Amino acid sequence: MSNPAKSIRIGTMVSASKGGADKRIGQIADMGFESFEPFFWQTTNGQNLAELGKRCVDAIGDRDITISTLGMFGNPLETTDIDLDTLQGWKDCIDNAHHFGATCVAGFTGRVRGKVLTDSLPRYKEIWSELAKRAADKGVKIAFENCAMDGNWQTGDWNIAHNPDAWELIFNETPDDNIGLEWEPCHQMVYLIEPLPQIRKWASKIFHVHGKDATIRWDVIKEHGIFGKEKFVFMRTPGFGDSNWTDIISELRLAGWSGSIDIEGWHDPVYRDALEMTGQVHALNHLKHARGGDFVVDPV
Repeated sequence: MSNPAKSIRIGTMVSASKGGADKRIGQIADMGFESFEPFFWQTTNGQNLAELGKRCVDAIGDRDITISTLGMFGNPLETTDIDLDTLQGWKDCIDNAHHFGATCVAGFTGRVRGKVLTDSLPRYKEIWSELAKRAADKGVKIAFENCAMDGNWQTGDWNIAHNPDAWELIFNETPDDNIGLEWEPCHQMVYLIEPLPQIRKWASKIFHVHGKDATIRWDVIKEHGIFGKEKFVFMRTPGFGDSNWTDIISELRLAGWSGSIDIEGWHDPVYRDALEMTGQVHALNHLKHARGGDFVVDPV
């Protein structure tokens, strides 16, 4: 993409776990998306990733669309069968990223289940030091999504990279240049952390951005608190939440950042199910407007 205004691409995620990622890319490639993140949930289900990558590239054809990042979401630190599938999935994604044209693989760090966050650090270092070297040898970056998956500092099941204090710890354990973040504002907002200043501090470690937002219901918090029966925050598709994406993208540009912002759908309480793609196309236009760029029409 030669237009410098579009050095930041706006795209979306595409599920790859059950096969058919290439078909889905072909179905929506003309809707205005500029990048795709094919992603797997816990397992690749034994798919041949080299062949899948080639099919995804063929589905894009001569369109100006990239696949910069693959997603592999699960818990590679534990040792149940599905966790071992996740660990193998990371290795397979790293080894085959080039078949997609991707230079980054993203997902969760994993976690020693039910333990305080710091108890996971020895196992984290053991696994990710090896994966970081494997990825570096392939010219691939590793990016951890800043999602708590309902965990906290004291306990959790999936991920320890959900808090800036934890980032300090994990980057100290693995100081590799190719380990960083798959960042989004939503996962900070749901814990009432102000996301925007994080870009100024952590931009050099942000390798990929998810387009997901949140709406904080301050009236509910003031009346019921955050541990009551009323939901105090909603995850939202960009354009429906509280974030000022013009400011977010401006801060990314000021830091010299370029790359893809891929929309993570399927969370919005309103624009979901039959309205999922209506919400995603609105988000696509919203983010393009925040970035500066072309618009697309709503799907018929």
